[in-house]
Amino acid sequence: MDGTNLDLDLDRIAQAHSRIDPVFRNTPQFVDPQLCAALNQRVVVKMETLNPLRSFKGRGVDLLAHELEPGTRLVCQSTGNFGQAIGYAAARRGLSADVFVPSGVSPVKLARMTSLGVRVHEVGNGRPKEAARAYAAARENSVFVEDGQHPRIAEGAGSIGVELLTAGPIDTVVLPVGDGALITGVARWMKEHAPHTRIVGVCAQGASSMVDSWRAGCVRATGRADTFAEGIAIPYPVPESVERMRLLVDDMVLVNDTDLLVAMRTALANLGVLPEPAGAAGLAAIATHNLPGDVVATVITGGNVSPALFPDILAAGEQQGTARSEVAQANAEPTRPARPAQF
Repeated sequence: MDGTNLDLDLDRIAQAHSRIDPVFRNTPQFVDPQLCAALNQRVVVKMETLNPLRSFKGRGVDLLAHELEPGTRLVCQSTGNFGQAIGYAAARRGLSADVFVPSGVSPVKLARMTSLGVRVHEVGNGRPKEAARAYAAARENSVFVEDGQHPRIAEGAGSIGVELLTAGPIDTVVLPVGDGALITGVARWMKEHAPHTRIVGVCAQGASSMVDSWRAGCVRATGRADTFAEGIAIPYPVPESVERMRLLVDDMVLVNDTDLLVAMRTALANLGVLPEPAGAAGLAAIATHNLPGDVVATVITGGNVSPALFPDILAAGEQQGTARSEVAQANAEPTRPARPAQF
């Protein structure tokens, strides 16, 4: 795979926008003056939480499911959102779903997977992906689906890029990076249709393997993740995704768990929506990094929040947010003043 032979097809991304389940398409995207003031930046925000899965994952899995024969067993590893997407697509397309999860997975995501008819297998040895592969290999008519590996999953996520460009010119798109399907799908479309738009990925500081791999140009597995943002806690990067990111992504940044909590509170206070930690990573990056451009876009990618986090979110208080804003303003370049009258 090289820059002239990417395995993510532009025609399939365009087709995905009209082919995937309408419940996932044309999600709200807008500029909110209050959020812009809080971040000292004009921000186009796109909401991917207002669907039956509360995340963007349904787009790619639904596109992939179109190609599978009825009766196929879908097997995957997930911390919850991808597993929900597998279950939803399976129920709609006459398939079945087995999802392997690490022990201690979010009870909210576990309950939602079960409600969608998923057979959930909890793996306590820290290697649910290997268990899922072995399970699929031992059963007929079973397909192991790896988030970030299959091109259709990234192409389905790329339909978000199609929609984002209807908002007008965007200088920088900032996206959370888990297995990389979202950022590579969106970037593939953007690089063709808005080549001057920068693509920036965000990872958790306690799970930096995707950043490390992107910088090195090859897989750099950490083997562990130390963050509560399970949606972007990737200890073992997918090689195909790393290669795509090297070709398509302009920069990668890190945010810590405190940044994520503050961003969750910022979204709740200004947008009336509470993202899960990974879903708020783009907002956290905008708040803590001096990202280039007058117009920045990000996606609230998921909203399956564990109730155990509610006290911490509420405690991610005004003083932390104010201090962080002051630091961001102090570090900002003179060419990017506040623009309160231009929302």
